[in-house]
Amino acid sequence: MRRQTPFLVGEIYHIYNRGTDKRIIFTNEHDHRRFMLLLYLCNSDVSVHTSNLFNKGLSFIELFNIKRADTLVNIGAFCLMPNHFHILLYEKTEGGISQFMKKLLTAYSMYFNAKYNRRGSLFEGPFKEKHIDVDEYLNWVFSYIHLNPIKLIDSSWKENGIHDMMIARNFMKGYKYSSYYDYFINSRPESAILNKDAFPEHFSQLNDLEDVVSEFDSFKKK
Repeated sequence: MRRQTPFLVGEIYHIYNRGTDKRIIFTNEHDHRRFMLLLYLCNSDVSVHTSNLFNKGLSFIELFNIKRADTLVNIGAFCLMPNHFHILLYEKTEGGISQFMKKLLTAYSMYFNAKYNRRGSLFEGPFKEKHIDVDEYLNWVFSYIHLNPIKLIDSSWKENGIHDMMIARNFMKGYKYSSYYDYFINSRPESAILNKDAFPEHFSQLNDLEDVVSEFDSFKKK
């Protein structure tokens, strides 16, 4: 189905979706790693047959070294939660986001349904998007995406603030299903997913969890 408002080249969007009936879509580490790998492999204007790559016996790390054709989008941030995901995308070429998301969600749905012997839609309808046209809002979305996992240990942090910053900091250091790790912890093969140069330098100037929380709070107050 054609989207009522087309994506504009040169613009940034917050993309998100969740499992149908709010079902869990990432049940274990392998599911998370598969989706993250698809974030990398599906970002290409040439079709990639993942089954052929896996049959070559390449390791998970080696798959992130595969040379791709021209990328469809620039990815600035991502976060995988048990029943939903968030991605920050830059529309690099006309139709890039739509093509990328179609490849990504189709590939992951096929993997998930085959693995868990199920049929039907995995996601709750078409993916959702919000156009980001103000710098302050962009900074907030970047922070919001990366702070999402804290809900797993502090369910009311958005409304009441983070209860224990030290616990939250340690938790985020170990949460590897988000680009928070790539910005604030360490570089890794999965860092190839990101196209940091296409996004404000401000993102890479943030130092730690406190900076991210400050960005989130400052926009919320406005």
